[in-house]
Amino acid sequence: MNAKRIIVVGGSIGGLFAATLLHRAGFDVTVHERSIHGLEGRGAGLVAQHEVFAILREAGFEHVARIGVTAPERIYLDRAGEIIERQHMPQTQLSWDVLFRSFRELLPDERYVGGRAVVAVTQDAEAAGVHFADGGVEWADLVIGADGIGSLVRGAVAGPHSCPDYVGYATWRGLVPEADMPRAAADQLFERFAFYQMPGSHILGYLVAGADGATTVGRRRYNWVWYRRYTSDELGEVLTDIDGRRRPYSLAPGRVRPEVVEAMRAAAGDVLPASFREAVRAEPRPFLHAIFDYATPRMVAGRIALLGDAAFVARPHTAMGVAKAAGDAMALRDALIAQDDLTTALAAYEGERASVGRSIVAYGQRLGRSLG
Repeated sequence: MNAKRIIVVGGSIGGLFAATLLHRAGFDVTVHERSIHGLEGRGAGLVAQHEVFAILREAGFEHVARIGVTAPERIYLDRAGEIIERQHMPQTQLSWDVLFRSFRELLPDERYVGGRAVVAVTQDAEAAGVHFADGGVEWADLVIGADGIGSLVRGAVAGPHSCPDYVGYATWRGLVPEADMPRAAADQLFERFAFYQMPGSHILGYLVAGADGATTVGRRRYNWVWYRRYTSDELGEVLTDIDGRRRPYSLAPGRVRPEVVEAMRAAAGDVLPASFREAVRAEPRPFLHAIFDYATPRMVAGRIALLGDAAFVARPHTAMGVAKAAGDAMALRDALIAQDDLTTALAAYEGERASVGRSIVAYGQRLGRSLG
């Protein structure tokens, strides 16, 4: 058994990847995830890049790559709802929920602790400390910050003002049970990757697995994503939740104020083709994510390392968020196995992954130029 004690802050897919690989490699690793209720059911479909297939092979989960919904073609609509372009471009959307569940089952329950919020991370020459809201502190040889876009750990590595930059637009999203989609909309949109583009905005949609990973007809969900511009002031308004609290990055299903939802639906009626308009209206609890850029100047400081979106926040156009996290997790595991000296190992990890993260962020910026 490897003697190094490792704490992973953040138990979503990136933190879970890292913890699972490190646990299997013999490290003494524990995940701390602030959510009490778990993370399953939050994901939709994801495009599996090379790194996702690689981590699935390592875990013996090649079959997960076959649990998804394939769209045989892409279609582009005009405002009247006519198909103006078709592309034969089959694409399979894997199930985020199945991916998360598969890796979660590899980690013993005592290695995954939920509902204990982290408030600070500190370090000295001997150890790194994770400080919790309940007043407790746990010490480790290494702390991995896998706590996403709003990372608390990031400040201990890149400085207290290392915050993502809002890029000027946000996404509205819905996950509509297949049976709840209006028939005419389903007839046009199902079994396809559909797009409608307009100045400064676009909407896309595709079928994904059900929350339980089901891919059979009738049990899937329709995932739509609508990119809309908001000024910083407007963003503050739409991200103010039903309790009147301004959230910095996103609002979960059921947390968007009804009047904000109704304004979005009214806009959909004004500007979207009929099939997309009906898809939007079929979602009773749409949710919202503002879009940000961030590239950390460093991934490592002493005994603390960043991984996934804690280090590099790339726009969703890249479809590379999960792949980026998988690549980080595999590289960090490999470095820690190859080098017993922690400083040397973390330098190797940063040397391999920093340039990759920067390139993905830059790629997302190029793809988003028409929206920002």
